Amino acid sequence: MPYAFVTAFTPGPNNILALNSVSNYGWKRSRFMLAGICSGFLCVMVVCALGCFELAQYLPAFVDLMKYVGAAYILWLALHVARSKPSGAGETEKTSFWKGFMLQFVNVKIILYGLTVYTGYVLAVSQSPAYLLLSVILSTVVGCAGTLTWAAVGGILNRFIGKHYKGFNLSMALLLVWCAVMLLVE
Repeated sequence: MPYAFVTAFTPGPNNILALNSVSNYGWKRSRFMLAGICSGFLCVMVVCALGCFELAQYLPAFVDLMKYVGAAYILWLALHVARSKPSGAGETEKTSFWKGFMLQFVNVKIILYGLTVYTGYVLAVSQSPAYLLLSVILSTVVGCAGTLTWAAVGGILNRFIGKHYKGFNLSMALLLVWCAVMLLVE
């Protein structure tokens, strides 16, 4: 369980996007994107739980491919975060359920989180459907709690971030770039 909490609460695409969205657009305008992140997270956990044994022989190639796809998407997010402005500063980009949902399917951090949880912790203890379902639910709750915590920080720091959004967004974009680089060097 410590692995799940560390992974859920450390910087990653979900957490940085949630923080940036809530700080720029507020909770009301970000709620659909946050719902998309949590829904997509649940779907990825289900796929990971069901697919761990079937993908075992192809897993190294799959993880390698997703590493590059995920790094490219994270860099794309970094560019958009760096260029974003608070909603009052002329930026009309909308947050959406589908943006948050689709992020999960290229978010290598979440995919590796799921694969690690199921292959290293869950399936080593039990392969019963009830145990798998419970682990999917708990993994999703922990992951979404991390994302919502980062969103709350964005909401709390809204005024500060609004005044210093260029530096803040650049810092968040650099964190995303760091995530992409670390993904490629590991």
